[in-house]
Amino acid sequence: MTTFDEPARLASLYAAQAQAQALFAGIEAAGLIRAGVLESVLSNEIHALAAEQFGVQAHWHRKIVRTGANTVATFHDPTPDLTIAADDILFLDFGPVFDNWEADFGRTFVLGDDRVKQALRRDLGVVWTELRDVYEAHPDITGEQLYAEAHRAAERRGWIFGGQIAGHLVGSSRTQRSRASALSR
Repeated sequence: MTTFDEPARLASLYAAQAQAQALFAGIEAAGLIRAGVLESVLSNEIHALAAEQFGVQAHWHRKIVRTGANTVATFHDPTPDLTIAADDILFLDFGPVFDNWEADFGRTFVLGDDRVKQALRRDLGVVWTELRDVYEAHPDITGEQLYAEAHRAAERRGWIFGGQIAGHLVGSSRTQRSRASALSR
């Protein structure tokens, strides 16, 4: 197993995260998220922007743009290539590699003024923060326990948790065992 200088590893992960955040801000600033384009077209436009503005040449997983009915599909589910509608919800899930560090990053966007979709988008960030805080407060929490907490957090806000999964391992490779691997139990 490869060993890492933990402070250097964390600094590299945070740097990759900051670059991914900047990439997503660049996506919004460029006005790429818009109605009337296919998911695949938006994905290709984002891929080009990532290469041109951030030097991204590799992605550790396929690039995902999902809109409408496709937003409830899992990573592995085949989906039709939908056109983004004027009053739609969509999410982006990208794994750009920055300086040999993977940044698995996603965001949800809402086009239009649908109050329910806007509320869902707002609540996603709140729930994510709550779950991070639960994870940090309980270092021995299992994946099953954290998954149950995700369900409760959604229900407290009036949502039904529809996800079949709630994340995946994070590490230097997909097989690395770390504290995060406890989340898979």
